[in-house]
Amino acid sequence: MRPVTENQIQNKLKMFNPHWEAGYVDSDLTKEKKRQYFNLFFQLVETKVQRAVILMGPRRVGKTVILWQTIQELISQKKPPQDFLYVSMDAPLLHTYSLQDLIEIYKGIWKLKTLDDKVIIFDEIQYQKNWDQQLKILVDLHPKTKFIASGSAAGALSRQSKESGAGRFTDFLLPPLTFYEYLDLLDILHSMTEEKKDLLVPNNITQLNKEFISYINYGGFPEAIFNQAIREDMGRFIRSDIIDKVLLRDLPSIYGIQDPQELNRLFATLAYQTGCEVSLEGLSKTSGVAKNTLKRYIHYLEAALLIKTVRRVDQTGKRFKRENYFKVYLTNPSMYTAIYGSVTENDLETLGLLVETALFTQHLHSQILKNQIHYARWKGGKYEIDMVILDEQFKCKEAIEVKWSNRVVDHPEELKGILEFAQINNLKTTWVTTKSIYSRKTFNNTKIIFCPTAYLSLQLGLIIIKKKFIDIQGLLPENLKHH
Repeated sequence: MRPVTENQIQNKLKMFNPHWEAGYVDSDLTKEKKRQYFNLFFQLVETKVQRAVILMGPRRVGKTVILWQTIQELISQKKPPQDFLYVSMDAPLLHTYSLQDLIEIYKGIWKLKTLDDKVIIFDEIQYQKNWDQQLKILVDLHPKTKFIASGSAAGALSRQSKESGAGRFTDFLLPPLTFYEYLDLLDILHSMTEEKKDLLVPNNITQLNKEFISYINYGGFPEAIFNQAIREDMGRFIRSDIIDKVLLRDLPSIYGIQDPQELNRLFATLAYQTGCEVSLEGLSKTSGVAKNTLKRYIHYLEAALLIKTVRRVDQTGKRFKRENYFKVYLTNPSMYTAIYGSVTENDLETLGLLVETALFTQHLHSQILKNQIHYARWKGGKYEIDMVILDEQFKCKEAIEVKWSNRVVDHPEELKGILEFAQINNLKTTWVTTKSIYSRKTFNNTKIIFCPTAYLSLQLGLIIIKKKFIDIQGLLPENLKHH
C-alpha cells in the first residue's frame, strides 16, 4: 500500500498557505465586506487566554471567509505571514496524519523551535477523528499559541467541545445572515434607515419590504448576495454545497446513517412545512420514515443547524406532557427557495410562512432565547400564537403574532386569541406584526403594538449584535475591551 509522504504534506500545507510567500491573503478571499460577527470573533482570537476558539455554523455562512479575513487582519498589524497556519482538514491526503503531526511538519518547514505567538487554524475539523482530544492536548502543550478550529457539524462539535474541552475551548456560533447584516453587507442599511435612540427607523417601509422578500429568497447566504449567477440558480448552489455535503456526506459520516437518501427526503418534507405545526405520525406518513428513525433524523438535522423544532404550550404557557405536535422552522428561509423556488408578493400563503420563518430565525441568533421560544395552541386549534417566549422559570414574558397583512389592525375580532392569552398570563403588552403599519391600540387593558415584520426583524438583528458585543466583552482582558 503506497504511503502518503511527509514531502507531500509539506507541499499541501504550502498550497493551503499562499500568504507565506505572497505576504498577503488573496483578495478573492478577503474582498467581501466583513460580517458584523467578524469583530466579535476577532476579539476572541486576540485574547491571551489559554483557550482554543471553536467556530461553528452551517455551511456557506462565511466561516472560511472569516478565517482568512482574520489572517489578513493579523498580517495588516505587521505580523509575519509565516506565523499563521491554515489547514483544511477535509483534504483526503491529511486523513492519516494527526493534528500534532501537521504541527510538526509546519515547524519543520520554517525551522521553528516553538509555536509561541503563532495562530493555527484547522478548518472543517470534524473530519479529524478524536479532534477534541487532540486539540485539548495541543492547547495544554502550547499555552502561547492561539488555536482555532471550525466546522459545519455544529451539534457534534459543540457536544465534543463541552465534553473534552471544558476550560480549554470557547465556542463561537456563526449563524446565517440576519436581515440587519444583509442590509449592511449590501451597503444600503444607512441609506434606508435613520438612527433614532439606538433604533434604526426605515425611510420607506415599502422598499424595506422589497428587500425583506429578497432576503427571504437568497439573503441568508453571503455569497448569494453578491453573485448573480448563484441567485439565478439557488437550487444548484444549495444542493451541491449544503444538501449534498451535509445530508449525504457530513451527517452520515458522523452518525453512521445507513440511508442518507431517506434523510434527504425528510429534510425536503420539513423544508416545505417550515412555519407549520407537524406531528411525528403525519411526518412518518408523508416521508415514509419510521417514527423512531424520524426522532433521530430530526435531532441530526437540528445538530447541523438546518432546522429548529419548537414545542407547543397551552393557553397558560404550560408545555404538554405528551408532545405529539410541534412546529418546525428552517434556520435559513433561503433554503426553501433553493428547494422549491423563489417566492413573490403574490405567493401569499407561502410568503406568510417564510416571513414567519425569517422573523423566527432572527431570534435564533440569541443564545438566550433560542430554547425559550414556543408557540401556543388551544381549544382544538381555534386559537394559536406564533411565538411565545418563556423566561427561565417557564413563565410567559412575551407573545408575538406574525402577519404579512395590515387587515388585522382594523379587525380586532381577529385578535381574540392573543388577547385571551395575554389576559390569562398577565401580559400588559403583546406584539402583532403587520405588512407596513405601525400602531398601538389597547383592548381590555392589553396594549397591542402593531409593527411591520421587516422592521421588527431589522431591530432584532441590531439588538442581538449589540447584546453579543456586551456579552463578549466580559470574556476579554481589560486592555482588549472596546478595541
